[in-house]
Amino acid sequence: EEQVVESGGGLVQPGESLRLSCTASGFSIRDTDMVWLRQTPGKGLEWVSTFRARSLDKSYSNSVKGRFTLSRDTAKNTLYLQMDSLEIEDTAVYYCAPASRWSTRGQGTQVTVSS
Repeated sequence: EEQVVESGGGLVQPGESLRLSCTASGFSIRDTDMVWLRQTPGKGLEWVSTFRARSLDKSYSNSVKGRFTLSRDTAKNTLYLQMDSLEIEDTAVYYCAPASRWSTRGQGTQVTVSS
């Protein structure tokens, strides 16, 4: 069974950083394009970033470009999202999932940016 578990969220002040982790099981992130998504109350899922498994290309939404950075550790089957210069608008529940199967996302991890 394919599963992902997101972790690393928390409460931070504007300008601070967090690193989110996404640990997969039942499939290999080495061969799977992965995405980070986020959701705020009353809104749909918002695409944040994509890590292309084979090309190693990374793409980001305009709202996070230059502040968020993707990386992965294939030995741990884990994808990371380094989030720097966090803004209040980044407050959301963050999910990861295979790019072609957003429904495989986990429970998510809450990120709250507040002064």
